[in-house]
Amino acid sequence: MSHAGVAATVDLSEKQARILNHLREAAADKTYFKSRLVAEELDMTAKEVGANMRALLSADHGLDIEKWGYSSGTTWKVTRAE
Repeated sequence: MSHAGVAATVDLSEKQARILNHLREAAADKTYFKSRLVAEELDMTAKEVGANMRALLSADHGLDIEKWGYSSGTTWKVTRAE
């Protein structure tokens, strides 16, 4: 079974998949995510989240992710892909 709009060919690491699932669930309620806060939710470091988010920037997974700001940690803007 595949999610609509999500390419089955996306090859994600376990950490990337966990981050992506977290963002998919949370993107319904909010748009901006700090690496530090995502890391706390997923028991990772902010550095791990940032490194794995970069890999998700260009993947086809149903979300538009862009690096938004860098004050007291990186913030990512996440919206559902149109």
